[in-house]
Amino acid sequence: MIDLKKYEIWFVTGSQHLYGEATLRKVDEHSFEIASFLNNSDNIPVQVIFKPVVKTPEEITAICLAANEQKNCVGIITWMHTFSPAKMWINGLTILQKPLLHLHTQYNRDIPFAEIDMDFMNLNQSAHGDREFAHMLTKMNIKRKTVVGHWQDPEAIESIAVWSRVAVTKREMQGMKVVRFGDNMREVAVTDGDKVAAQMKFGFSVNTHPVGDLVQYIHAVSDAHIKSLIEEYNSSYTLMDSIKNGGSKYDSLVEAARIELGIKTFLETGGFGAYTNTFEDLHGMRQLPGIGSQRMMAAGYGYGGEGDWKTSAMVRALKIMASGLKGGNSFMEDYTYHFDPTNPMVLGSHMLEICPTLSSGEVNCEIHPLGIGGKEDPVRLVFNGDPGPAMNVSLVDLGDRFRLIVNLVEGVEVTQQFPKLPTARVLWKPLPSMKEGLKQWLQAGGAHHTVYSQNLTLEYMEDFAEMFDLELVVIG
Repeated sequence: MIDLKKYEIWFVTGSQHLYGEATLRKVDEHSFEIASFLNNSDNIPVQVIFKPVVKTPEEITAICLAANEQKNCVGIITWMHTFSPAKMWINGLTILQKPLLHLHTQYNRDIPFAEIDMDFMNLNQSAHGDREFAHMLTKMNIKRKTVVGHWQDPEAIESIAVWSRVAVTKREMQGMKVVRFGDNMREVAVTDGDKVAAQMKFGFSVNTHPVGDLVQYIHAVSDAHIKSLIEEYNSSYTLMDSIKNGGSKYDSLVEAARIELGIKTFLETGGFGAYTNTFEDLHGMRQLPGIGSQRMMAAGYGYGGEGDWKTSAMVRALKIMASGLKGGNSFMEDYTYHFDPTNPMVLGSHMLEICPTLSSGEVNCEIHPLGIGGKEDPVRLVFNGDPGPAMNVSLVDLGDRFRLIVNLVEGVEVTQQFPKLPTARVLWKPLPSMKEGLKQWLQAGGAHHTVYSQNLTLEYMEDFAEMFDLELVVIG
């Protein structure tokens, strides 16, 4: 899990010298109180750092430069307590490179009808001070999130929390490295794309290492580390008899552990946040990684099957956003449909690689034949995904632009038995309906691979699209 508390959001309040020192002291006190309240909120996972009130073009420019240079600063929250003439903000906003949230609030929740006087009016001018600021943001085409409400309002705090998680994700993606073990599945279109354009847009790099480089790490894994990992398997999952110690397939479990540890060491050594592989390129490996890829996702890494580097990067992105939240995010594929007119739904699965964070129930560790890849039977985790609100997220390359496609879905409790399907699986109903959801996905050019998220909402994807200036298509 990523430590989000090491990141900072700066709370920056705008004013001017027109109102006198006493008023400015009050502005500073109120701003400090609001920033401290947000910083102490259990919902906001990052640090909210108070910054002294800015009152001149020079102070505004300086705070924006400082935010750019501070690595742990992932964004700034702006608020105009009084009227802050927006021409003062032009230079600072021009150079600002961090995400911006405009908080349209005021210190007092209610109008003090019996006591209100002109001193109060001079101090509490957010209602029109923020409009002056927002006009300049729009005139300059500054991408931002606007949150409206009193600073103690739970809905406003939740929106700030969502934005802060996405801001951390942007910071992490800008230096992320995605490794591809081999190339894409041959002749497949949607898993391919322009990796240079992706790095220009998102900041993450995508490069290939031959499978032989990974195999060297796999072969170097010690027996002691394998033994320790198998003990973890035994304590975490229900193992099939054949892969228990002394079983006929125990050697396959040993090899699966060796592969997982090899992948883990490769990713850690190279500083990679995400990876892909493909069943068409397994030279030197005895089995396709199943449990290894599942557990790497559970540990927070991005993964994409068949060389799908865009989905791998998005798995990592959503893992960062959801760090510490209940529920899971996983590489996913719409595998087959249930077109029963009274109960239509989708079966989501893959050959092996679904993240076990999607399940709060029993997780089995099993071995079964795999009809493609030409290798030994792979070990995998088998389970049913939890029901509840969810979404499928797809990032596609349309040649001249990237498009982010989101389908809101309702996860369905798995009550059916799958005695012959040896994979993890999830059932869901696309919104607004089965036929309309699928039709709109096809028309939008959505991929067959997605990120399935149980713990994030549409607001996260709206903020993500805004920060990266992405075209967003929402279905449902």
